[in-house]
Amino acid sequence: METHKTTDDTAQSRSILEGQLRECYGRVVYTHKTHEAAADILEMRLKRTKLLQIALSAATTAGFIAAVFGGTPYVAIVGVITSTTLLVLNLYSKEYDLGQLSQKHRQTGADVWLIREKYLSLITDLRMGERPIESLQQGRDELLNELHAIYAGAPSTNSKAYKRAQKALQYSEDMTFSDAEIDAFLPKELKKASNELDESTKIPSEI
Repeated sequence: METHKTTDDTAQSRSILEGQLRECYGRVVYTHKTHEAAADILEMRLKRTKLLQIALSAATTAGFIAAVFGGTPYVAIVGVITSTTLLVLNLYSKEYDLGQLSQKHRQTGADVWLIREKYLSLITDLRMGERPIESLQQGRDELLNELHAIYAGAPSTNSKAYKRAQKALQYSEDMTFSDAEIDAFLPKELKKASNELDESTKIPSEI
């Protein structure tokens, strides 16, 4: 691990480090959401593929039964087409395991989520001034190595997943919560709104 003993712990140094950490945090937020979106897309594709396989299998069986019992040649032709389509679809499903690939995206998303929270904690520690800058730099370097290990085994995403993640983060505000929304999950003693109300209703002491 590289040591950082020559960096002056100044306001400017901390500002530069915070800028880098904020940019890394933003990229990780997008990566986490993109892998979740990729998993959702693959799961939906898997469901549709299975439904199509069932429908084609039923149509193939019905077509051949009708042909055996004296159906028109057109029925047999339809049976051949549907059976061929079903064969191609089965080969595709065997070659590309959508369920397994979706699970890999889910796992990558879970791993990146932990890194995301570590970056947030690192930025918080920097703002609070509880850790020297050398410790913050070492924490940043450790997160970089952890991310590299995750990305090395992560499945690739695509533009469709990225656009869905972008929409969720920018327009649906998946990562944004109001004080009232957060207060709903906290006990009364930790609610920000109620604490602010208590502070505002205190009777000022006499001078």
